[in-house]
Order: sequence, then C-alpha cells, then structure tokens
Amino acid sequence: GDLRSVLITSVLNLERLEVDLFRCGGQHHWVPATQHLFGGQIVGQALVAAAHAVSRDEQVHSLHCYFVRTGDPKVPVLYEVERTRTGKSFSVRSVKAIQHGKPIFTCQASFQLSQGSPVQHQFTMPTVPPPEELLTQEELIQKFLQNPNVAEGYRKRLTKIQAQDVPIDIKPVNPPDIFSSEPQEPKQLFWVRARGYIGETDMKVHCCVAAYISDYAFLGTALLPHRQYRVKFMVSLDHSMWFHAPFRADHWMLYECESPWAGGCRGLVQGRLWRRDGVLAVTCAQEGVIRVEPTPTQSKL
Repeated sequence: GDLRSVLITSVLNLERLEVDLFRCGGQHHWVPATQHLFGGQIVGQALVAAAHAVSRDEQVHSLHCYFVRTGDPKVPVLYEVERTRTGKSFSVRSVKAIQHGKPIFTCQASFQLSQGSPVQHQFTMPTVPPPEELLTQEELIQKFLQNPNVAEGYRKRLTKIQAQDVPIDIKPVNPPDIFSSEPQEPKQLFWVRARGYIGETDMKVHCCVAAYISDYAFLGTALLPHRQYRVKFMVSLDHSMWFHAPFRADHWMLYECESPWAGGCRGLVQGRLWRRDGVLAVTCAQEGVIRVEPTPTQSKL
C-alpha cells in the first residue's frame, strides 16, 4: 500500500482553481465528534494555500488565525490568498477560507528568507521517557477497555474514540486517570508525529503538517483542573504559531502544552514542539470558548 502520510496525499493536497484560489474537496479524512471541520485541518490547508504564493526559498516563520464560523464537513472549502506584501526579507500572505459564501476563517502568514544572527537562545526541553517506552493513545484505550468494571456508557465513548481514524500518532507521557474526576495541573506532554512517510522535502510542507497536528487535543489542556464538569461546547477562537528551526513532522516530536489561564467562558493554551535532539522547533498559542455543565454523579466504573 501507499506508505505516504494521508496528510500529504489527501488532507493537505489542495486543488488550484486560479492563481491564488484553491479548493479542498468535500471529502474530509477525519471529522471530530462535534461534526464540525477540524480546526487543525483548516489551519494546515490555509498555510498550504499561502505557501503556493511565495518563492521556494521563503519559509514560514509565523501565522495568526481567527476561526469566525464553524466549518461544515459536508461541503468543499475555498481558500482565497491575498499577496499582502512581498519585501526583501519578509513576505506576508493573507488567506480567507469560505463556505456557503461566507468566511469561516482568516489567517495571515509571514515568510522569511533565511538569515543568520548571533542572537540565539531557547528554553530547555523537558526530560521525559522516549516514545519507544510509551503506549500509544489507542493502546491506552484498549488497556482501559479490558477493565470489566468500566460502565457501559463510558465503554461506548472510549470505543468511539478508538475507532476514529486520526492521521496522527500520539503517545501521552503522563496520561490522566480517566476514571478520576480529581483536578489536575493544566499541563500535558505528548509525543506526536504524522502517520506515514513524508520525507525530505520543502520545509513548508512539514510546517503545514505541524499546523494540523498542533490543534489536536490542544485546548483540552485548559480542562484538566476542571474535570468535575462535562463539556457542553468547546471551539477554537484563534490560533498562532511561530516556527523556529527545521524539523520532520513524520518524526517523533514532544508536544509540551500548558494552560496559564481560563475564565469568562474562554481558555488560553500555549504549546512547544520539541525535536528529539532538544531543539525547540515550534511555539503555539490558542484561545477557545469553553462552556461546561456539572457532570452527573455516575461512576465510570
């Protein structure tokens, strides 16, 4: 079979309709339980469209996005690119995603020609077990399902999650105890990578894949101190990324996520994607709407 990542062959493979107009077909590889388009898919596809409007030598260094309407997974998405500015070192491209004649998402991406500088520093990567020593998300769910005391309703929810064909490999470093409602510190660590092979290619391709990966389970970090509540509604408002160093999105990277604040029905999360050799590759930030209700007093066991 085709060993290439479906993120390259399908999800992030846009059809060019005009010079700066692109379309993603109505068949979407993975749709969350909310039955809305996955935000990471829209971010990744918008960056693909923007990257088509710059030279090969320019690499994305940042993007800033707003989700303005929920995406409909039953219809195609159009991406309109505006060449806002092309400078000697930096270029800016604005992207608008459209469905049903209305914008559902706006984004500005900035690209830079490679430049050296003596001003360099970074944080230190957390010390964690390597991915080879950890279970995948699917293996963890299978382990929970083997518990004969799991309540039937909760068993069905776990089985539904397990059946989702997410094109990302995920290995949680400290998986939460799913049978507990005790508050946790709003921090998560995952090893993540694209499923399948991408290989050596234009760095912009790996950045588009990282944009897709970065939105998965990200906002959920803000819920860890509030596990006594059940989520009624949760959706991303905005998403920003800064790209620091070359990386391979089909190689394991450590995703360090933390939520410094929540309030006013919103939650803020920040994330760092680390290469295995300790180099900080990407920084992310996102705010989202979070509305909850008290969880019924029904045990998961």
